[in-house]
Amino acid sequence: MDVLISGAGIAGPTLAWWLLKDGHKVTIVDKAPSLRTGGYVIDFWGKGYDLAERMGLMPQLERVGYHVKRVQFVGEGGRPRGGFDVEVLDRVTNGRFISLPRGELARALFEAVEDRVQAVFGDEIAALEEDRDGARVRFASGGERFFDLVVGAEGIHSRTRELTFGPEEQFERFLGYNFAAYTIPGYPQRNSEAYVMYGEPGRQAARFTLHGNASLALLIWRDPKGTAIPHDESGQKALICKTFAGAGWEVPALLEGLDEASDLYLDRVSQIRMEHWHQGTVALVGDAAFAPSFLAGQGSALAMIGAYVLAGEFNGAGDDIPLALANYQRRLFAFMHSKQEAAVKMAPSFVLSTEIGLT
Repeated sequence: MDVLISGAGIAGPTLAWWLLKDGHKVTIVDKAPSLRTGGYVIDFWGKGYDLAERMGLMPQLERVGYHVKRVQFVGEGGRPRGGFDVEVLDRVTNGRFISLPRGELARALFEAVEDRVQAVFGDEIAALEEDRDGARVRFASGGERFFDLVVGAEGIHSRTRELTFGPEEQFERFLGYNFAAYTIPGYPQRNSEAYVMYGEPGRQAARFTLHGNASLALLIWRDPKGTAIPHDESGQKALICKTFAGAGWEVPALLEGLDEASDLYLDRVSQIRMEHWHQGTVALVGDAAFAPSFLAGQGSALAMIGAYVLAGEFNGAGDDIPLALANYQRRLFAFMHSKQEAAVKMAPSFVLSTEIGLT
């Protein structure tokens, strides 16, 4: 097949890798001017770890990843309030557990396919016209091409989903939280063995020491009314500062670090719930189809699993694209739905609303 994948994050390059393995031709398009890095730190284990190992990526991920020894909850002044040793997770996973920035996983996946795909950055799908033999795609840059299959892997704000299935509001399930992640160069407080978290009713701040004299700041807050998030970076930074004004611990210093941050990522904590992940010769994968939300902690691994299964169904169905897409959804739908339900149940315990809850 001649396949267009929209999105160079986690799901897109993973799908490309497995499609290339089976001899298909792949083009990847992404609206960002270059590969996006940074982002929050993920815990990587289970089937996602297994797939990365089968793809030969674990040596690279070990170089850029972290083996955290403790998750530490602190109160005012940095006083310990609780926590747990990560050793328990190492025992459960037989040592097949690593923490790493989401952007580094995306980089490793893309670098594994970049010399075998046509990669186009700074462009996106502007229009899709389907027929039974494929889809004609018009790009924002003005070019047109015909593909046997188009796959939307742009994440929760998928352009392909919007063009094929309708506006995002139809499928988004907002969970009542927002989060921001950014990197602070030269942050003075460093602890390479611990993920440090501080909570107040309705808001939480955390920091994580990165390689290269940098630290990751992660801020999460309750927002039951769904405050509109500004599109411009200055507006986003102002919203974060207003939301965390007066917070204790190291929060004032973390907010000062916003001025130096060049990789701010701010979004709503939402899920994508869809009854169908495909239509004609257009399919969705990863967060574009079944985002479990940031709070699930497994979004990257689930995106890789979805991409692997999708590619496998094409291998099994030959040139019968509708059959492959139907089998892909049939095999995964209940599994992904269960992960989404688990995330919804966990959400209230992620950012506590009372001091008693924090204690």
